[in-house]
Order: sequence, then C-alpha cells, then structure tokens
Amino acid sequence: MSSIRGILAAVATPFDDDEQIVETALRAHVRRQLEAGIHGIFALGTNGEFYAQSAAERAEAARMVIDEVAGQVPVVIGAGAATTRETISVAQDAAAAGADALSIITPFFAAASQTEIENHFRAVADSVEVPVIVYNIPARTGNAVAPATLEKLAEVDNITGVKDSSGNFDTILQYLERTDRESFDVISGNDSLILWTLIAGGAGGISGIANIYPETMASIYDLFAAGDVEAARTAQDSIRPIRNCLALGNPNTVVKHAANARGFGLGPARAPFNALSDEAKAKVEETVQADVERGLA
Repeated sequence: MSSIRGILAAVATPFDDDEQIVETALRAHVRRQLEAGIHGIFALGTNGEFYAQSAAERAEAARMVIDEVAGQVPVVIGAGAATTRETISVAQDAAAAGADALSIITPFFAAASQTEIENHFRAVADSVEVPVIVYNIPARTGNAVAPATLEKLAEVDNITGVKDSSGNFDTILQYLERTDRESFDVISGNDSLILWTLIAGGAGGISGIANIYPETMASIYDLFAAGDVEAARTAQDSIRPIRNCLALGNPNTVVKHAANARGFGLGPARAPFNALSDEAKAKVEETVQADVERGLA
C-alpha cells in the first residue's frame, strides 16, 4: 500500500471495568466500521489509547484488528513511542502482524529538535518495509514536525504520508505545498478539517468521530469524490455539536462515552482519564440523542 484515500476510523480500544481489552467488543467495533462503509481502519492511535497500553497489549490488539479486517480495507497501526529504540520494536512487531502501514507519532515528553525528529523518522522507516505515516500532534507530544522537515522526510521511499492533528489548517497547506500530491498523502487528523483538506488537495481524514458516527464520516469523502461538495459540507458541518463536546473532558473519554450512548459497548477509558462529570455525561448523551434524531449514523 503506497496511498491512502478516504476516511479511516481511528478506532477506540474497548476495555472492561477491570481495564482489560475486550476482544469481542473490539472485533465488533471494527465490523461496525466496515459495514458503515469506512475506507480504512486506524488502530492504536490517540483514540485507541496507545499511550495507556503496554507493548504486549498493543501487539495483541493490533493482531485482533488486522485479523478482523482480513484485507477488506487498509489497516494502519499506531506504532509510536517516546524513544527511537522502542518505536522500532513496536513498529517491527506491527509490520510482522500484517499492518498495511504504520503511523509513527513524534517523540514526546522530552523536547526534540527538528534534526532529532528527522533522524527518528528515518531510523524507523529504515527498520521496516511497510509504508510509514508521520503523525504530527504537537499539543499532545510537545514536538511539531516543521513543514521543511516533512519535505525532507517525504523523500524517504517508504515515508508515504502525514497525519496532521495540529488543528492548524495552514500547517496542512504548507505540507501540501512541500510534497508531491501524487506520491505523498496529506491526511487530516482533525475531524473538523477533513473536507477542507480534501478541497485543498489532501487525501482524506483519520477520524475519531467515526467511533460514534461512521456512516456520516465516510460520507464526507464519498460525497466529495462524487462531486457533491455541498452535501459533503452538510455532512462535515453536522458533527460540530459532538465536536464541541470534546472540550468537556479528555476527548478520548468523551468519544467513548458518546459511542457507548449509542450502544457500542466500548467501555471506559483507562484511569486516570475516565472521570467525566455527571454534567458532561448528560451533555454528551443529549447531543448524541439529538444527532441521531437528525439522522447522523
């Protein structure tokens, strides 16, 4: 796989009340996405709570997802870690499990220079034979991939795309300006910017909201690809109420609670990121009910 097109669901990892991965729920959630027409699965990213799992748990979950998808759509596995050494280990395991591509987040917690970021991605890419997608989410990691650095990384044969979750549309535009749209995929990691990224020449989006409304998210790309930009914008605009709810707590916790309100059985987020207030829970549930009544699915 050298190119991604469409909407990939950034699937949550279901846990039970003892914080153990629930295989039946994970497989069911993957099937739910496929049946909704999603174009790919992105597992063990931010929404998948990779940061709260051991390497062994991540490997187990990756194999479950890859097995359940069974080649129906591309599977991208989040394989990042704080150090290059650990990232290579996780990446090699995910590649061996059959991932179609790997998402590699920037190093986090410790500040990294652009040279260090470039060296990190080059070393990881050299360690595997599958495509690597650079994952830029500076609000969570403290380290941003500068457009000039991405331009250099795009020259590496198996670094084939970038997921930008900075929330800064100008960053996406600069990434597009500095890379070849025919051979390098610029993907929005922010649900609210998916359509605008497509209009600008990007490849699609990786969506956390697909955990809640997979059909609606898939339709943004399908309608855009069919030339109906107005209908695509209606679908894009329809997720604003639930997006506004993300400010009520840890966004991953909000997404899980909203999906659970739809009966999807994803369980809680891992502690300590699992304590939404009663007011926040009520607001999320109210929003989901209103969204479903408006036809979101």
